[in-house]
Amino acid sequence: MMNTVYRNVVRCLLCTGLLLATGALASAQEPTGQAPAVDNTKTNERDRSANEPTADQQKDNRSDREITRQIRESLVKDKSLSSYARNVKVVTQHGQVTLKGPVQSEDEKKAIEAKATEVAGENKVSNELNVKPQQ
Repeated sequence: MMNTVYRNVVRCLLCTGLLLATGALASAQEPTGQAPAVDNTKTNERDRSANEPTADQQKDNRSDREITRQIRESLVKDKSLSSYARNVKVVTQHGQVTLKGPVQSEDEKKAIEAKATEVAGENKVSNELNVKPQQ
């Protein structure tokens, strides 16, 4: 009988601990404040210019698609790059590659340009990447 009482007390304590831990975890994941509003107005205005390459201007010929695919593949495989860096825009037109988007450091900017140059060749990459400060 004493074993049964002891087991019930232990079970009750374990359940209580589990409930408290779950509640603490749930409250820790709640956002504490509002994130600042993102304003991409200048970037959007720049990309509306007819002279600026955008993803919808990507050429549909096999060689341009293959260059873009190889660059994208090398970026995604490099786990040392931030998610920003792995998701930059890569636009290829007639063998000329344009890189656009935010990265978190000058080192990432250089690494992405080096990967693109390795695929496309010297003097074939236009680096328009922006270093954004980490928040």
